[in-house]
Parts: sequence; C-alpha cells; structure tokens
Amino acid sequence: MLAQRAQLPDGRWHFQHGPMDIVIGAHGSPASVDAAHAAAWQRFTGILDELVQELVALRRPVQGDCPVLGPIARRMWQACQPFQRSFITPMAAVAGAVAQELVACYERSGVTRAWINNGGDIALHLEPSQSVRIGLYADIARLGLDEIRDGILTDGQFDVSSVLPVRGVATSGWRGRSFSLGIADSVTVLARTASEADAAATVIANAVDLDDERILRRPACELKDDTDLGYLLVTVDVPPLEPDRVQQALRAGLKRAQTLRAAGLIWSAALVCQNQIVTTGDPATKKLENRRAHQQLGSVFA
Repeated sequence: MLAQRAQLPDGRWHFQHGPMDIVIGAHGSPASVDAAHAAAWQRFTGILDELVQELVALRRPVQGDCPVLGPIARRMWQACQPFQRSFITPMAAVAGAVAQELVACYERSGVTRAWINNGGDIALHLEPSQSVRIGLYADIARLGLDEIRDGILTDGQFDVSSVLPVRGVATSGWRGRSFSLGIADSVTVLARTASEADAAATVIANAVDLDDERILRRPACELKDDTDLGYLLVTVDVPPLEPDRVQQALRAGLKRAQTLRAAGLIWSAALVCQNQIVTTGDPATKKLENRRAHQQLGSVFA
C-alpha cells in the first residue's frame, strides 16, 4: 500500500500509510506553510519502510546499548530508555516519535505554529507568543455518529503556550488503539517532546491498576500475532468498579506520574478512570478537574 494524502475542508492535511494516520495543521505565511507541508509529505512517504527495516529490534525490550540506527528508531529507544527497569520496548514511543520527526519540517521561518496529531499523540511547533488549545475526549466508546457530524464536545481543555517547556502531548489507556497493562481509560501526558510524552503515558497508564478478579485480561499475543508484548496480560474489559477502588488505581498511577515529574521526564499528567480524574496539580492540567473530564484523547485545536 502506498502512502496517501488528502487536504481536509478546513485546510489541514491527512497523511495515511499502513498504521500511521496523521492529521496536520499549521499557521503562518501561505508560502512557508505550503513548503513545510511539502517537506513533511516527502519525509512521511519513507517512514514506514524505514521502521520496518528495524522492526525486529524495535520489538525487543529496551536494555543495554541502543541497537537501532534510524533517527526515528533511535528516538523511540531513547524515549523508553529511562523506563528499562520495567518491561518496555521502543514501540511504546512509535507514534510520538513519528509525529516529532514530521514537526521538524515546520520549524522554519514563516510558520508560526503547527501540530502533528498521530492518532492522539501530538508534536507541537510554537513560535514565541503562540499557543494551542488541546481538548480531552475521555471515553472514546461513547463517541457516536451524531457527535461526529454535529461537532465533538470535549470533556476538558487546556492550553499549551510557547513559554512552557512542552512540545509533546500523548495519551494512553486500555480503551485506546494500543494495549495497556492497566485500567486507566486515559492518561494524558505533557512533556518536552512527543516521543517522551508517548513513552511516559504508556508507563503511567500501566501503573493505574489494581488486583480485581472482575477485570478481564488476556495475553497480548492471543489478541495480536505480531505484538511486542508477547504473553504479558493486557486489559480487555473493565466493569464498573466501586469509586474507592477506582481511586485506589488512580492513586497508584498518580504516584508514578509524580515520580516522573520530579525526575524531569514529564511536565504534567491527567489520569482518568470511570469518570474520576486526578492530575499532577500544575496549572496546565489542574483546571481539567473543574470540567470533570472522563477517559481517551480526542484532540481539538484553537
């Protein structure tokens, strides 16, 4: 299958190739933005083949010296390296690393801001005095055709301005397109880069967990033949739980998030499970609590 692209009615671009499904928006002078879009498309067309060449190594747990050579593959490995004491493969950062590779095409004179949204894992380019608003859409299971047609109502929103050391936003959880070891409906992380946010969101979402026989888990390899998780048990269904049990799981994830924040690996995080939310308490995500956000990222920009 060849890479495909189409311009959306509002001027954004949609790039698609295999599992990569990307929406790109940019503002600035028309000539600069058009040149950036052209450069991004040229780079995008070769990414899938580049990653496939090193896929075997990318599906192995991160340990020792970096075994991969490509710039995106190395970025994936480096983003996951801080978490190598627990099981993690570079694939935990693939979506964010791809978005980060493409956003570099927009870091040029005349482009004031841009975003690369790779399935909810987002890389940002912000010139001074620029900002972007990101909407949290928590429970992807409740998204219906009517809402898609009439306009998506986000569960909460937060602004990322150029003064913040944040150029990456990522979300992970058991309801998302990737497997999770935990029960978080969503964990949204803001970090310096999209690849770092992607890896950290995976780790924190895995930590939102508790022992409960009602939670259904299955070996990842039974659900997907080529998964990098092998026989690890991943979450496939979470029934309604008592509020105190939900809080217990969220506290476990929040403890992990706060540790990563103290280590400088993330800027902030919002953790959601069954209509309850906790955050790391910084201004970027604190106001989400007032909106009672629910569960997986649906990104809205303004």
